[in-house]
Amino acid sequence: MTTPRPRAAADLRKAGGRAAPGPGRGSLPGLVSAHPLGEQLPAVFADDDFALRFVSGLDIVLAPVFTVLDCLEAYFTPALAPEDFLGWLTDWVGTELDGTEPLPTRRHAVASAVALHRVRGTRRGLSAAVELAFGIRPDISESGGATWSARPLGPFPGTPRPALHVTLRVPDPASVDPHRLRSVVAAARPAHLPFTAEVTATPFPEGT
Repeated sequence: MTTPRPRAAADLRKAGGRAAPGPGRGSLPGLVSAHPLGEQLPAVFADDDFALRFVSGLDIVLAPVFTVLDCLEAYFTPALAPEDFLGWLTDWVGTELDGTEPLPTRRHAVASAVALHRVRGTRRGLSAAVELAFGIRPDISESGGATWSARPLGPFPGTPRPALHVTLRVPDPASVDPHRLRSVVAAARPAHLPFTAEVTATPFPEGT
């Protein structure tokens, strides 16, 4: 399994946090070790050309390790992480993305994952999860409700039968995978609620 190539924090900032997938970290040409082993050998080997050339081969192996450790913070910062490493972060924080979304969307999803987990299973959390995955805020109707009464035994709000319906209105319904919508809703809805989800066309204003 290959691992993503190293990028220094300064380089990542210059690129706007967009690190293109590249070769494995150990195959980056011209990468110099920050701690050459030859400089750490006993003084008796300082003039030993064979020993210095021998340990320089190990420097090539260790250079990616030192580079990653030196800028480790950048790998766990959503705005700076290399694109291929961002896929790991997406899985670690449990986002509702499938990896096909634009790079800025995936970075935002990782950065906001903790806030979304706090409202998971609520109407607000469901709406935010769908909007994050599709870029459009959905219409949500549900059977629950809240009210108050000045007298005891007042009527209960909502309907006795639990239900949840999510509608995503887009200009071109054929461009949205309805199975993907149902998957996002199933993951972000209140666990006890049965649900339905549909993708419909955005209604045109009257007179157009």
